[in-house]
Amino acid sequence: MGASETDLYCVFGNPIAHSKSPLIHGLFAEQTAQALRYEARLAPLDGFAAEVSEFAQQNGRGANVTVPFKLEAFALCDRLSKRAESAGAVNTLRFVDDKIEGDNTDGVGLVRDIVVNAGFAIRGKRVLLIGAGGAARGALLPLLEQQPKSVLISNRTVSKAEELVAMASKWTSEKDVCTASSFQDVSGEFDLIINASSASLMGESIALPNTLYAPQSLAYDMMYGAELTPFLKNAQNAGSMVRDGLGMLIEQAAEAFAIWRGVRPDTQRVFAQLRGALSAAKDLST
Repeated sequence: MGASETDLYCVFGNPIAHSKSPLIHGLFAEQTAQALRYEARLAPLDGFAAEVSEFAQQNGRGANVTVPFKLEAFALCDRLSKRAESAGAVNTLRFVDDKIEGDNTDGVGLVRDIVVNAGFAIRGKRVLLIGAGGAARGALLPLLEQQPKSVLISNRTVSKAEELVAMASKWTSEKDVCTASSFQDVSGEFDLIINASSASLMGESIALPNTLYAPQSLAYDMMYGAELTPFLKNAQNAGSMVRDGLGMLIEQAAEAFAIWRGVRPDTQRVFAQLRGALSAAKDLST
């Protein structure tokens, strides 16, 4: 690639047409005066590694990775960040000297949206993390780095939650800060309740007792849309503050952009633009 050509980035996924990443990174590039091109690439379900190799040979500089390739991306990497190792999955690739570097920006994007954008401090708080899949795993280390009072991981299959607790014990010297339970056995009050399960993606509700929401609590759903998810509607009815995952989407993208370009964009401007687009789409459909 000649010095005058634009640097190339992409997002790999299947499906991928719905991805907002090209729009977000295009806005970031415009805002920070970075010369780059970012595109969506549909990778075959049985051909992800070949697609990544071809992209690198085309002088691609970096890539995002979304469903269902984050585990395959993890396996492809020559070097992994601590965040990627803890998540067991990679959503950000960087191609350097014929090597593939992998990172995971999902968890730090979540935390930044909560702490910076929502102004909700996690330090010293009681956290309930719903779900024990890849989204929860990616969030756990960044959450623990904020030094919460406790993190309870609740999952339908409690053994999966217990696996995350065992993993978390390697990252914190605080004994019993992280514990596990089934959905049915959750009790107490929580300051921050995060839905990292697939329930909202499926349009399903999570039946949590109103007593779980402490005064001034925040309910956070990693999913987002034009309307509140069933989880957030229930939390709002219980008197909790609510926030969806649009900010997380933008913040994880900003972290990837900073890894690639060495400059951090203003996420608030992009958030306002995307939220406005969601509201306009909702108005047109009613």
